[in-house]
Amino acid sequence: MKKYLFISLLALAACSINKQMANTAHTSTVNNGKVWASVWQQRSAEYKALCFQAYNTARWHLDDVLKTPSSKPLAIVTDIDETVLDNSPHDAQRAIHDQDYELAAWKAWTAKAACDTVAGAPAFFKYAASKGVTIFYITNRDEDERPGTLRNLQKYALPNADNEHLLLRTSGSSKEARRQQVLSKYNIVMLCGDNLADLDKMYDNHPAEAGRDNTTRQLAGQFGARYIVLPNPSYGDWEGALFNFNYKLTPAQKDSVIKAKMRFDDK
Repeated sequence: MKKYLFISLLALAACSINKQMANTAHTSTVNNGKVWASVWQQRSAEYKALCFQAYNTARWHLDDVLKTPSSKPLAIVTDIDETVLDNSPHDAQRAIHDQDYELAAWKAWTAKAACDTVAGAPAFFKYAASKGVTIFYITNRDEDERPGTLRNLQKYALPNADNEHLLLRTSGSSKEARRQQVLSKYNIVMLCGDNLADLDKMYDNHPAEAGRDNTTRQLAGQFGARYIVLPNPSYGDWEGALFNFNYKLTPAQKDSVIKAKMRFDDK
């Protein structure tokens, strides 16, 4: 009996040690960075200040636009994730467990309609709607995410949160066709997003880092006016470009790319 008890205690001890080792396992550089990004997004006053700054600027530009008559009704096109809705709890949950993005987990999250709003977003879009401007939500969420997405937007009484004004992805990640769909009836006076492809077709087709940088320099005069950019250090095409849009890289391979591309003080 004592022998079996001793063996059982050894097994329990081994399980406890394995659990502790798992809890203290090394987190990849990329996911550890995403943990810090989520903490910054959730806790820092600086993040909220940047969001307020973006939407204050949007309001000032909209006031200028409204002074000029338009032959078409006015519209604002906005992305949703990290532009209107805050997904940092999901991002943090994945990163803290050293897990990469997974579509099934993402869709389980959006189905909950549990996102909070990005600071400044509800006030700005409600202000725009009060001035007769129609809001279109162009997102790369999939069609089966429509119910949860609408519930989440409607939870905060966001304007035009209905099927007609929610344009989800049907084929490919480019948003240009959907923007053209809006342009057929409206004058788009502003585009809001956290990813530069939310704003202009010049960022489509996965341009490399140098190409994205050159395009941004060409469009410099549009930012803070027609184009309003929200901060998102967690994910986006900037990350894809960093890894040359190779979505099959392991965390270790991503770590190697990051270390190879970062600038370090070599003194």
